[in-house]
Amino acid sequence: MRTKTIVKNTINVITLGCSKNTYDSEVLLGQLHANGKDVVHEGEGNIVVINTCGFIDNAKEESVNTILEYVQKKQDGLVDKVFVTGCLSERYKPDLIKEIPDVDQYFGTTELPQLLSALGADYKHELVGERMTTTPRNFAYLKIAEGCDRPCSFCAIPLMRGKHRSTPIEDLVMEAEKLAAKGVKELILIAQDLTYYGLDLYKERRLADLLKALVKVNGIEWIRLHYAFPTGFPMEVLDIMRNEPKICNYIDIPLQHISDSVLKSMRRGTTMAKTTALLKEFRLAVPDMAIRTTLIVGYPGETEADFQLLKNWVQEMRFERLGCFQYSHEEDTKAFELVDDVPTEVKQQRANEIMEIQSQISWELNQQKVGQVLKVMIDRKEGQYYVGRTEFDSPDVDNLVHISNVEAYLSPGTFVEVQIQEAADYDLYGVLKY
Repeated sequence: MRTKTIVKNTINVITLGCSKNTYDSEVLLGQLHANGKDVVHEGEGNIVVINTCGFIDNAKEESVNTILEYVQKKQDGLVDKVFVTGCLSERYKPDLIKEIPDVDQYFGTTELPQLLSALGADYKHELVGERMTTTPRNFAYLKIAEGCDRPCSFCAIPLMRGKHRSTPIEDLVMEAEKLAAKGVKELILIAQDLTYYGLDLYKERRLADLLKALVKVNGIEWIRLHYAFPTGFPMEVLDIMRNEPKICNYIDIPLQHISDSVLKSMRRGTTMAKTTALLKEFRLAVPDMAIRTTLIVGYPGETEADFQLLKNWVQEMRFERLGCFQYSHEEDTKAFELVDDVPTEVKQQRANEIMEIQSQISWELNQQKVGQVLKVMIDRKEGQYYVGRTEFDSPDVDNLVHISNVEAYLSPGTFVEVQIQEAADYDLYGVLKY
């Protein structure tokens, strides 16, 4: 017997994966809303759109499980239609159609107009920069480019996102102005590779020029850089970061490894010496910069000597922020030709060791902040604490500042001065400095 649907004529968009997917879902929501559709993000609706991730094994598994969950709900009469889009669908559409045929339709990453048509909507070209943000009101992602031209051996992103395509500066400024008008205080610039920005459109790297344009947007207080590549970095960006208060002294630069043999096999186009020299230039140009990086352990052929070199280097460099991932053997990548010869348990152990080192480094760096007064943006309230971040911390991945004994109401996006009283591995605790 068919049961009643959850919410009739409402489209529920579910987002899996990275911030780029979040941005894409927001664009989809904006287009649907402009077409007069009732839409929710990860709420309840009788029509479901799942924006999938297909980057590594864990992400693919989560995406498949989510699809199966909603197909079952469709069979149980709880939803009427299920559509799938995003990276997993782009990469594995024929297999998905064969294995999970009860999905109404699959769409790739470049098929937004077709997806909208299936949902009874038209793609509106005039909606430049229009989207329904799903992040807290005080910050938003600004995707400045799509795709990637880098040849990294382990990465399937070019298979799912295509070649690098920059968005024109004037369009990004317009989008930033619209976000600021909605109360956004912080822009988080994202792309597969920020440093490549402009090469396709302007025949030169134009990230610095983009930053100069964005800092003029009234209402935007912080601009944060995510996902820079270590080769070809436009060094003039450091001058702007040092001299322009709106540019956070923060950069996310995934380095992946430091052993020359591993870097060569990864096709990263750099060496330990070049990478170390680049980071020293960063710190010389912007002494109080917080550098976030990510590393991969267990890459094919990674020896114990390679790993020990990586461990020692992490201890030496003392990154303010660091994440570590286990290598995932991905079909159709260059590294897939290699033997995935590092056992799973060894990968896990190596990742644990790196994060134990980083935890100690983070604790030591945080202890140095005790007694300091830091500028903090309020994100939310949790129990008796207001929770915020410094300019050295990105949402969801970095340190938090917990502020106690606050009598006045602090809305998200409020900037306050906080005196730090205690520090843990990844959290700071303080009080307002009046």
